[in-house]
Amino acid sequence: MSDAPRYGVQSMVDPLRRVLIRRPVTTGDFAAADWREPDPARLTAEHEAFGELLEGLGCEVTVAEPLAGLVDSVYVCDPVWVCGQGAIVLQSAKPQRVGEGEGMVADLEAAGVPIAGRLTGTATADGGDMVWLDAQTLAVARGYRTNAEAHRQLDAILAAEGARTLRFDLPHDRGAEHVLHLMSFISPVSHDHAVVFEPLAPVTLIQELQERGIGIIPLDEDEYHSMGCNILATAPGVVVVLDGNPKIRRAMEAKGIEVHAYQGGDVSLKGDGGPTCLTRELLRRA
Repeated sequence: MSDAPRYGVQSMVDPLRRVLIRRPVTTGDFAAADWREPDPARLTAEHEAFGELLEGLGCEVTVAEPLAGLVDSVYVCDPVWVCGQGAIVLQSAKPQRVGEGEGMVADLEAAGVPIAGRLTGTATADGGDMVWLDAQTLAVARGYRTNAEAHRQLDAILAAEGARTLRFDLPHDRGAEHVLHLMSFISPVSHDHAVVFEPLAPVTLIQELQERGIGIIPLDEDEYHSMGCNILATAPGVVVVLDGNPKIRRAMEAKGIEVHAYQGGDVSLKGDGGPTCLTRELLRRA
């Protein structure tokens, strides 16, 4: 029996060994969750093809069953976060997503991922508001989805592995009713490059990247609105993107990044959730 680890994430770009995805709900109140009504057949087919693409890139893919009535539950990035110790169960500020974190516990335990901690009380956070800068530093947004109490509790949980959070305040943008995550405008694509939509990025985040020697690949505004900044690295310099953003694809390829695109007109565009949103990374290991 192999002694290789089965869980642990402390990077956004180290090789993605194991990942969990969840089959989409095909019936429910999509409008209340701010979706454009998807076609059930296309929704399912696109999600299956996405999982096959990840497998083709060397990821071990665990497919969880739908959570009835929770149309956002296909976006498994947000309800939990995985650190070196295991999974942190989060709490959503979006009413339509309440309960998704606890709904993932059985799936995680079945996949051999222990629960490292839980947010409690008034703490709210989404996984989309978190980005590993290095193994000891987790960038965490402060905005309408992730609050100060979540920062406090995350610091306490991460301290057990010698890590900490680094806070970045989000702009108001379109307001509390519209999702804006940290990963809405930054996606690391290699150890020394990140795609960034600079108009929304906090100055302190730009400065942090510069201090770390991480080069910025800027995203144009038109491709920001079609999720051109939502990019999943499956290895340093190997990424998965939503099809349809040719300018940022060319810009990444000019930096030597290998780009793989998937069709996501229903599973991604209609629910505003790209490849990072569709995946809960379980294990990254160099």
